[in-house]
Amino acid sequence: MATACIAQSTLQVHGISKPIVVRFDQPQASSDGGAILLKVVDDRLGLTWRLASALRDRRQPGKVMHPLRDLLRQRVFGLACGYADCNDAARLAHDPIHKLLLERDPLAGAALGSQPTLSRFENAVGRTDLYRLGTAVADAVLIYHRERLGEGVRLITIDLDATDDPTHGQQEFALFNGYYDTWCYLPLIATMTFDTEPLQHIVAALLRPGTGAPTRGVRGLLRRLFTKLHALFPRARLRVRTDAGFVDAKLLAFLDAAEVEYVLGLAGNRRLDKRVRRLLGRARMRARATGETATLYGETRYAARRWDRKRRIIMKAEVLCYPGRSRKDNPRFLVTNLPHRPATVYTRLYCGRGDMENRLKELQRSLALDRTSCSRFTANQLRVLLSVAAYVLFQMLQGCARGTALGSAQVWTLRERLVKIAVWVERSVRRIVLHLPQAFLGRDTWRALAQALTVP
Repeated sequence: MATACIAQSTLQVHGISKPIVVRFDQPQASSDGGAILLKVVDDRLGLTWRLASALRDRRQPGKVMHPLRDLLRQRVFGLACGYADCNDAARLAHDPIHKLLLERDPLAGAALGSQPTLSRFENAVGRTDLYRLGTAVADAVLIYHRERLGEGVRLITIDLDATDDPTHGQQEFALFNGYYDTWCYLPLIATMTFDTEPLQHIVAALLRPGTGAPTRGVRGLLRRLFTKLHALFPRARLRVRTDAGFVDAKLLAFLDAAEVEYVLGLAGNRRLDKRVRRLLGRARMRARATGETATLYGETRYAARRWDRKRRIIMKAEVLCYPGRSRKDNPRFLVTNLPHRPATVYTRLYCGRGDMENRLKELQRSLALDRTSCSRFTANQLRVLLSVAAYVLFQMLQGCARGTALGSAQVWTLRERLVKIAVWVERSVRRIVLHLPQAFLGRDTWRALAQALTVP
């Protein structure tokens, strides 16, 4: 009878007389022991349940081994744990923690879905399913914050931004973009901030072809968000912030008709450069006198050729001074319907939009938003929404972590400190025990978060 061989490595380490034998032979262990926190977060939000309910299962019931809910959860939790590819499913199929996340017995439960199964799942989703999934993500986020904040919200700030998603294959609608000088997609991301809270909560993501107007899909997305926000937060003022790439006559007319506040970046032109000339001259004089960067703010009334009327323009005249370099003019413009002083509008009400760059970095670098390698466009849109779902779980974890040692941590740090923990799984008739390392440095923070999440 053949004997099962266990692969092992033998190491000779300086200072240690005995050889060190390394064996990968522990079937009841996992390197993602802390991921159970994400399962608790998901239960609180009902996120994957909402997402799975939005999908139609067109498979023959008698041939189904993995329900759609399990496949969706497997991908969302896999992304959250840092496994961006469906190929990782082969190594994780029998991982006890990943089985537990799908509510299966961690030791005797059935194996998880394989890479071909997950690929078929991603490519079977249609446009109607994607619309429902996007709606389900927004509903889960908004309803959670409605329960958390109640009717006391007075201001909701919606930030919109786009990023490049370079492509390297035969993906549908992967077109060449001259601005980014690459073949790419241009996903649109929407976040919300409640009153003066520091965290921008993601609420929507729309994958777009690599070329076309930057405003593509913006009005439709905002229209749906406005409807939901007015229903859940009837007393709140809505404010929209974007950079200069989104401003056009149709968007401005839409925002005016919706009676919402807006403060939008505006690209400079010859007429605006002429308006800011005097203010910029004063800034140059100040910079020359002090040797330091000088910034002045002003305002004017202006209408581009296609605008239906004149609007308030905030002007920033800035002269940058760097040691060893010549002074540089840096004029900037905003279009807004806010009545505050120009300096207040720019520094306090608009500059916070820049934090969107951190959201985009977290999504791309930590949750594989840019892993859109399927040939079908709809499958890539699904991947974007799965990354967004994983991000929603981490954002709730970020909110619970405030006041702890990880209060300002981003997704990568939260994963490394709270999720990537070696664990040995023990199961009895009455309970499941996760044995974590006693010397785990984040033990106190992990316990505090677990207690906060389990308190009803």
